[in-house]
Amino acid sequence: MSEPVFLRACRGASVEHVPVWFMRQAGRSLPEYRALRGTGSILEAIADPALASEITMQPVRRYGVDAAILFSDIVVPYHAIGFGVDVVPGRGPVIAEPFKSEADLERLRDLTAADITHVTKTVDLVVNELEGTDTPLIGFAGAPFTVASYLVEGGPTREFGVIKTLMHADPALFDRLSDRLVDITIAFLRAQVAHGARALQLFDSWAGALTRSEYRRFALPATQRVLAGVADLDVPTILFGVGTGELLDIMGTAGSSVVGIDWHVDLDEGRRRVGGMPVQGNLDPARCLGGAPLAVQAARGVIARAGNDAGHIFNLGHGVLPSTDPAVLEAVVRVVHDEGRAGVR
Repeated sequence: MSEPVFLRACRGASVEHVPVWFMRQAGRSLPEYRALRGTGSILEAIADPALASEITMQPVRRYGVDAAILFSDIVVPYHAIGFGVDVVPGRGPVIAEPFKSEADLERLRDLTAADITHVTKTVDLVVNELEGTDTPLIGFAGAPFTVASYLVEGGPTREFGVIKTLMHADPALFDRLSDRLVDITIAFLRAQVAHGARALQLFDSWAGALTRSEYRRFALPATQRVLAGVADLDVPTILFGVGTGELLDIMGTAGSSVVGIDWHVDLDEGRRRVGGMPVQGNLDPARCLGGAPLAVQAARGVIARAGNDAGHIFNLGHGVLPSTDPAVLEAVVRVVHDEGRAGVR
C-alpha cells in the first residue's frame, strides 16, 4: 500500500497532488470548535481525550486536508510534570514560578508515560478514526529554545531579555536547562509515535529572535539532539520557526526531513537556503482575511514559486488567525489540490 501523499511529499517523492494542511487548523477559527469548547481552559480540553480527538478531526472533515495535527500545546508536557504552567486566553503560556537558578532544574523531572496518558489516549482515538484513510496524524512538540523562552521569561515576550541574559551570563546553566528540555521533548515525541502519529513537527516558534551565532550556540545543538532522538522511528520530521529567514541555511542542518518556511521569505528562496530539501509553507495567514478570491490569488503565488520539483507541503507561514472564514481555507485547499504541480506525476 502506498504511503499517504503528505508523507511522500515530506520524503521528496512524487505525489498525485500537492498535500496541504494548516497550522492551528484545529481550533479557533472553526464555529464547530467554539461550540464544542465553550469557555473552558485549553488545558482542560486537551486533558479530555474524547474532546481533544474530536477537535483534531474537525478540520479534516471540513477542509479535506491531507494531514491531521494533534490538538495539544507545546507546554503540555511541562504542565504534566507540574512545573506550574497555565495557558491564559489572549496571552498564551504563563509560568507561575519562572526558571531562575540551578535549583529549578529539579522541577524539570523526567516525563513518564503515566504523565501523558490523556495525550496518548487522544492519539489512539484519532488514529482509530483515521484508519483506512489517506490522512496521517502529525504529532508535535516545542523545540528546546522556544520552551526555554517561556519557562525563563514566565510568559510570552517581545524582548527576550531575560532568556538572552541567562544565555550569555550563565551559558552553563542554560545548557543544563536545554539538556533537561531535550530529554522531555524526545520522550513526548516518541510517545506520540508509539501510539500512531506518523509524522512530527518541532515548533521553534521564537528562534527568529536569535542572531545567527546565538542560534548556532544556543538552539541548534539541542534541536539536533531532539531530532536525532527520534530518527530511529522512521517518521518524517518538520522543523518550523517564525522570522527565521536568516537562519534557514543553519536550520537545514538540524536533521529534520522538512523545513517550514514562514511568509517573510519567498518559498523558492527559502528552498534555496535549505539546500533544496523538502519545504512546507508559506501563505501569509493575513492573506486569508480578505475573502476567498484574494486568498486563492495568494495561494497561486505560492504554488508558482513551489514550481514542479517534488517535496512541497502547502501550509500557511504561521497559524490560522482566529477571524479566518473557514470557507476561505476550503477554497485554498481546492486550488492547491487542483493546481499544485510540485512533485505531481
